[in-house]
Amino acid sequence: MAESSNDDVKTMSFEAALGELERIVGTLESGKAPLAESIEIYARGEALKSHCEALLKAAEARIEKITLRNGQPKGTEPLDAQ
Repeated sequence: MAESSNDDVKTMSFEAALGELERIVGTLESGKAPLAESIEIYARGEALKSHCEALLKAAEARIEKITLRNGQPKGTEPLDAQ
């Protein structure tokens, strides 16, 4: 599977990417996909996994920016993009 065919992954929501990744895992675990197809969907699964990890990392960074005062949320700070 060519790199350009995974470009759509970059625009997927976390939920959509995770759902497709779960379907891919199910297909691979079933052992019913031909070898060539298994290799292609495995590559797409890797792209989906990376995308989900990046989205989770970004969400975690945003959550960490919540400021606390006396143990109570006091607001948020903008995420410093790195």
